[in-house]
Amino acid sequence: MKVRLASGSPRRLELLKQLGHDVEVCVSAFNEVSGAENVVEAIVAANALGKGSAVAKVMGSQIPLVSADTVVALEGEILGKPQDSLEARQMLIRLSGKCHRVLTGVAVLYEEQQLVEVTETKVWFRNLSEAEIGAYVATGEPLDKAGAYGIQGRGAILVDRIEGCYNNVVGLPLTRLYQMMAQIGVRGF
Repeated sequence: MKVRLASGSPRRLELLKQLGHDVEVCVSAFNEVSGAENVVEAIVAANALGKGSAVAKVMGSQIPLVSADTVVALEGEILGKPQDSLEARQMLIRLSGKCHRVLTGVAVLYEEQQLVEVTETKVWFRNLSEAEIGAYVATGEPLDKAGAYGIQGRGAILVDRIEGCYNNVVGLPLTRLYQMMAQIGVRGF
């Protein structure tokens, strides 16, 4: 099945291809909104819908269109992608030994319909030593990831356990997306 992805995320593309879909990538020009932790669900939902709507305005929505926004939230703060190695190190020190939330807003636009939902996964980091943090940061992996880690890569060893959808932490909750597609009338997803 052909699906349009309003995201340049290689992880989201890989997840959709894992399901066997023909994926057309159309990076959205939407400027993401930001805000405080207490409205994080509204922020990721608005960003997901904004990204999808911007692409639908140009490309249409005759093909199912998927867009998403994922954030890491810890103690009242949204941790975005670190600007440099120092910021990545600081984020990982803060995450060490604690539980944080990963929230992904997902939007599906198809024909004249749109559906937006938010999925949350709780992630517990084990206690990390300075040496472990330094070694992980030195790999460069944290620099393009929200919260400065990738659970699907080397960052997997930082995580003690999760509660919720693993693929949500990677960037796209596939089971929920499947249910949303059915709900909006997409057949064959």
